Amino acid sequence: MRSFKVLRGGWIAATLGMVVLCGGRIVAQEASSSAAVSHEAFPTGTATPLGEKIAALVNDPSVSRAHWGIAVTAMDGTPIYGLDEGKLFRPASNAKLFTTAAAMALLGADATVETKILGNLDANGIVTGDLILYGAGDANFASDDLPYVPPSQRPQEAQPLHPVKLDDLRAMVDQLQAKGVKRVTGRVIGSDQQFTYEPFPDSWDVGDLVWGYGAPVSALTIADNELKLTVTPGKNMGRKEHDFYWAAAVVLDPNGIPYYTVKSEVQTTPPGTGSHVNVERLPGSRVLSVYGSMAADASPDVEEVSIDDPALYAATALRVLLLQRGIAVDGQAIAPHAESQDARGFLSVVDGPPPQPKDENENAQPAFCLLCPIHLTPVLASHTSVPLKEDVTFTLKVSQNLHAELLLHRLGLTVKGGGTTARAGAAVVRGFLLKAGLDPADFVFYDGSGLSGHDLVTPRATAQLLAYAAKQPWFAQWKAALPVGGEDGTLASRFADAPLKDHLFAKTGTLGESRALSGYVDTASGKQVIFSIFVDDHAPSGSGDRKVMDEIVAAIAANE
Repeated sequence: MRSFKVLRGGWIAATLGMVVLCGGRIVAQEASSSAAVSHEAFPTGTATPLGEKIAALVNDPSVSRAHWGIAVTAMDGTPIYGLDEGKLFRPASNAKLFTTAAAMALLGADATVETKILGNLDANGIVTGDLILYGAGDANFASDDLPYVPPSQRPQEAQPLHPVKLDDLRAMVDQLQAKGVKRVTGRVIGSDQQFTYEPFPDSWDVGDLVWGYGAPVSALTIADNELKLTVTPGKNMGRKEHDFYWAAAVVLDPNGIPYYTVKSEVQTTPPGTGSHVNVERLPGSRVLSVYGSMAADASPDVEEVSIDDPALYAATALRVLLLQRGIAVDGQAIAPHAESQDARGFLSVVDGPPPQPKDENENAQPAFCLLCPIHLTPVLASHTSVPLKEDVTFTLKVSQNLHAELLLHRLGLTVKGGGTTARAGAAVVRGFLLKAGLDPADFVFYDGSGLSGHDLVTPRATAQLLAYAAKQPWFAQWKAALPVGGEDGTLASRFADAPLKDHLFAKTGTLGESRALSGYVDTASGKQVIFSIFVDDHAPSGSGDRKVMDEIVAAIAANE
């Protein structure tokens, strides 16, 4: 059982709203810190059957103290219903809608990146000097994630637990062997310097960073930058020895790559006592502390723990694989990073002048790079990533935080100056959204995944993005990447019955006491509509807000 804290801090931007007559139609006008932007008025209140149903749902005593925001529009963006649709909410993983849409539009559905191994190889099979594993932001390198398989198509029988195979890295070692590499006289360097070193967005909570969902961002990502840790009841289950119960067995991804040291203090307790296991790691530490208790009759507890320095882990793994193949390596594995040299604040970059597209011949180098000359070093092996559309599918279906952050950094590389920071990527996303017609006062994103408690967005901006996307050439692929109600992704167990099963395409979001659901739904009239529902500050115990949220979706679908 994992435990974690969620950052609740952040600023709230306030707007003053009024209704004015403009060109013969009523619009809602909101004042912002920049310029006034006009919005079409959303029908509100209980004057319509849909509004009456929603009002009854959100006024239920179990959820009435939470803050609700709802926007419903036609596919062309015409408002159908709104409830505080212009107020700001924490989007949680709905932020991935904005990041992935920008990636599909600006990077292209078929975009790929290449991971390389570089070195100076002579005719005798000797790599003189260092062997460099250079990452370019491949989110799926050496992972077992793809292709994404819906639950209904997966084997039903229990599958044995196994470590990630690191097949992509092994294939690159095959290439080295095919070229006759026999020895490396220097070190094995894991380079993530394609991106400025920012393992964690500024506003992520430290309590999240030990887990796989809070894995650090690195241009040299490997196996999702996480390791599987399995805790199993001890063999002498429940028997006392010297007043202590037998220790539980703790195994960390047994793939033969030395990295973390595990300090275990988990005891096996009598049947029926439940599992109470936690994992902690101090920032910068290579020691995992696993403690708590596990009932003798409990099933194994499998957790994903983050790799604190993915580039170093990748270099270590490469060195191990080389030695296993009989290739001598004189030096050790290291991972120098390109530290940020930009002292500007996050919002000063994101809200600054629009980023300019990069020239075709501009070299995509970080502002500071210890290994920049490596681009003159011969390529000895390479691995090309899957097309971006496949990664977007996995990212949206399972709500993968790390993959969204890597897309954000890749977007930063599209602008002048080799913008390899999260701030550069966020500025690119903001520019994309402004060109899509969104109000600049309606959103602010500090990361690409929504794990930041500082992210804010309005329901109407989310609905507007969904309407904009529906008109784009990449829409069919992007929509197909969304979880499907009752079918796959994070909606596999929700909306499992007719008429919503297989007729709802939406992104979920959960962060502390904030929840979100936005997407497309087929209605009783045969039309498809857009909806965006946010709830902030719901009661931390129970899931009444999610139940009401699903009932709101059902009411929208039933609306004629």
